[in-house]
Amino acid sequence: PDTGTPEKPVNEVAESPKVDISEEKTPEPETEIMVKEDLEVKNEEPASETVYTLESTSEDIDRFLSSLPQLKAALKDAPKDTSSVDLKNDDDSSKDDGKETDADKDAIAKVSGLEIPDFVEKFVDLVEEKVSKQDSGEGKAKFGQLSEDTAILLEAVDRITKLNVSLYELRSDPIHGLLINYIGAVQQRAMAYLEVEFRTILEETRTKESDRVTDAKGKQEAKPEADRCTLLPESESTDEDDSFPGYPEEVVSNLNNIAKKMISGGCEFECCEIYMSVRRNAFDESLNKLGFEKLSMDEVQKMQWDAIEREIAIWIKTFKQCATVYFSGEKNFVEAVFADYPSISESLFSNLIRGVVIQLLNIAEAVAISKRSAEKLFKFLDLYETLRDNAPAIYGLFPDECANEIKTEIITVRCRLGEAAISIFCDLENSIKSDQGKTPVPGGAVHPLTRYTMNYLKYACEYKDTLEQVFREHSKIERPDSTSRSDFEDVNQSNNNNNSNNDPDQSPFSNQLMRVMDLLDANLEAKSKLYKDISLSCIFMMNNGRYILQKIKSSSEIHQTMGDQWCRKRSSDLRNYHKGYQRETWTKLLGCLSHEGLMDRGKVVKPVLKEKFKSFNAMFDEIHKTQSTWVVSDEQLQSELRVSISAVVIPAYRSFLGRFSQYLDAGRQTEKYIKLQAEDIETYIDELFDGNPSSSMVRR
Repeated sequence: PDTGTPEKPVNEVAESPKVDISEEKTPEPETEIMVKEDLEVKNEEPASETVYTLESTSEDIDRFLSSLPQLKAALKDAPKDTSSVDLKNDDDSSKDDGKETDADKDAIAKVSGLEIPDFVEKFVDLVEEKVSKQDSGEGKAKFGQLSEDTAILLEAVDRITKLNVSLYELRSDPIHGLLINYIGAVQQRAMAYLEVEFRTILEETRTKESDRVTDAKGKQEAKPEADRCTLLPESESTDEDDSFPGYPEEVVSNLNNIAKKMISGGCEFECCEIYMSVRRNAFDESLNKLGFEKLSMDEVQKMQWDAIEREIAIWIKTFKQCATVYFSGEKNFVEAVFADYPSISESLFSNLIRGVVIQLLNIAEAVAISKRSAEKLFKFLDLYETLRDNAPAIYGLFPDECANEIKTEIITVRCRLGEAAISIFCDLENSIKSDQGKTPVPGGAVHPLTRYTMNYLKYACEYKDTLEQVFREHSKIERPDSTSRSDFEDVNQSNNNNNSNNDPDQSPFSNQLMRVMDLLDANLEAKSKLYKDISLSCIFMMNNGRYILQKIKSSSEIHQTMGDQWCRKRSSDLRNYHKGYQRETWTKLLGCLSHEGLMDRGKVVKPVLKEKFKSFNAMFDEIHKTQSTWVVSDEQLQSELRVSISAVVIPAYRSFLGRFSQYLDAGRQTEKYIKLQAEDIETYIDELFDGNPSSSMVRR
């Protein structure tokens, strides 16, 4: 082997073991050659001073680092000298406490011939100079990018880290200790610089992306016809969704490069802390742009319901955006930045997103445990559907253990919302039962309770599938009112047994709906008895029955639940009330036109005839005056009533008038007793049920 002057000068190591190369031998393996080249002491004149650059010394450092394992192996086999130094394994536990153990001292004795070339110290000097230059802001690159100097520095930091790890055992060596400590100090300074660079790139890129979103939002709000609830125009929103969190590929690559250098340099904790801090703030800003505010459970419960409704609308939009865009985008981003460390990326993502999920769930839970009232049902169901439909997309993003934890949290909130929804819906029973007013509705019109209940049920049945699920999954809860769940189920079972139209296999929600309708029918039946006039009582039941039937037929969901058989029964009830009205009002009137007592021995008894005309006129006048104030708001029912009345009264009156009017003397008697013609009766019948008081129909 060549024993000439080495290309780079080396330091002498006192009392280093000599490797015998005087005898001519067959060339030894490469290991022995490198040991001889690097360790033999030279007595020749030093070469001319070498100019060191970071690039050239980097190559030397790489060769030196690659040769170290072989040097260690060769020197360990050489004669031992207690003054020499050995390199410990990287995983030696004594490295951390800084104390020399007996094992350390024994290791030092194993290697005394290792020389650290001059270019090592020169390399460290150059790295320190580069760090100082970068710290001063020189050569700063455009936002989110790495300057050429920074890219070179990253590679140099990697070599510094390897040097520090490989030579760390020599920190107590009297000859090399200062250099080793110097290497460690420069590495720490380089790590501090990378921490700043890592944070800066994360924050500046996010800030620029945030400005882009804000500008786009401003353009959107400038359009009057635009939906103000939309963060961005449709096209730009799609772009943001696709690229969230908005870091360009080059920036992600640079962040990945820095993260690798920091973690390999022992700064894993600092790197993760920076990422968590910046991304947590970024999430807060993203949610804030959607209108979402951080609210505690106490703050939510103290809010007025109209304010909570607005917060719920924002919450739903935010949760959907997080589940479909933000969370998956964050997962892709953290996995790209920490691509070489899957366990770290998994931990960071889980900790960051779990915090956001819990923050969202706290608001939903606060709404669920707030004071309950009927109008809150539909917002509760909106929250329930949002969790049900979007939660599965979240579960798949987390590792199994964390996913199970998140799933438990979401299911808990869903259960509370479901139980609250059932409680509110079942409270409708109490609303019907408690409506015990003793004042009848004027004119037999549709009762406010009927309108409220049917509109409520129709709207509720727009959530039919959700309510079916809610009652099926959460109906075993204890009823919050005086009626327990077991009582509720007993009544439903009784209804199933007593009503042929009830299917024993009906869902709990369908049974509850049937129960509400039965309670409403019973309540209306009781209210109809408040009317002293049986005819008006029949009109009241017809009005309310027709309203209920029309509402059910206009909603496919509630119609499907109640069934055709139920609707046919209610139609039959309406016909019976119609017959009752006809019997109580018009059958009595037609009694005035009967022939009973009118004929005596084949002759018309005029006094009786006059009394019959007089009674008919008075009774019809009273009916007209009274029933024109009654109300039948359903046009079809109003028309049906008028037609049926005309069909009964007018033919009978025309027949009676045609047969017996001739027995009255023309002139005063005719005018006195025959006040109505058939056409007049038809006109007055058409004035019935308008709800308008009118004067007597008699004009003469």
